[in-house]
Amino acid sequence: MLFSWLQQRRRDRLRAAPFPEAWLEILQRNVRHYGFLSEYEQHALRSDLRILIAEKFWEGCGGQTITDEVRVTIAAQACLLTLNLKHDFYPNVQSILVYPSGYRAPRRQVDALGIVTEGKDHRLGEAWRIGPVVLSWADVQAGGTNPRDGQNVVLHEFAHKLDMMDGTADGYPRLHEDEDYPRWFEAMSAEYAELVRRSERGQASVLDHYGAENAVELFAVATEAFFEKPLPLRRRHARLYAVLQEYYRQDPADRLEALGYREE
Repeated sequence: MLFSWLQQRRRDRLRAAPFPEAWLEILQRNVRHYGFLSEYEQHALRSDLRILIAEKFWEGCGGQTITDEVRVTIAAQACLLTLNLKHDFYPNVQSILVYPSGYRAPRRQVDALGIVTEGKDHRLGEAWRIGPVVLSWADVQAGGTNPRDGQNVVLHEFAHKLDMMDGTADGYPRLHEDEDYPRWFEAMSAEYAELVRRSERGQASVLDHYGAENAVELFAVATEAFFEKPLPLRRRHARLYAVLQEYYRQDPADRLEALGYREE
């Protein structure tokens, strides 16, 4: 009880402090999604990101220095996902590790015969169920400054953390109401089957083919498309767009249309 009260007081103080002008410049330069938001949403995002920055442990890896630019750029994109959600600033994220660029991580696989294969994979980011979020700074910057290419490593990895909020990674984040789950299952199952089919045939899709790996990756890939390619996603995958809109309580396609954007 005392801890919660102290935590809330600290958060209130952070919200009340003037937002640093240098941070605003970082947002405008590195987080192009910020410019799509309403004035009210921008204020909420600025409020949230300073708490996320203060409450997480930030560590540079492979020679990466953690600066305000790194923290603000990552935190803003992570907070975009939770902008209209009931949330507690990703309580399942204690640490955010940042490499200068893509990095190599150990991989261990066991096949059906029990044969163990070990090696290293090249990665741009990862989210551990019990552990940190790991990101490539070069790819964070690329995703933040190009808000409509469908590729955003921060949105992808923090979507995984939302999925893991109930303790499991299964492609089912904690939805708002029990009756939301059947619609989610129907939409995601249909989209997964279609993406697998298109992937096997080499056919293009609004969704990155990496989502055909499993339901977990489908949710992360769909989240990227929802924020980065909302107009084509809404037109070509209306049912998927609808359940994501219901979950995130945001309408990125409407935001873009209000600003005069049209589907490419």
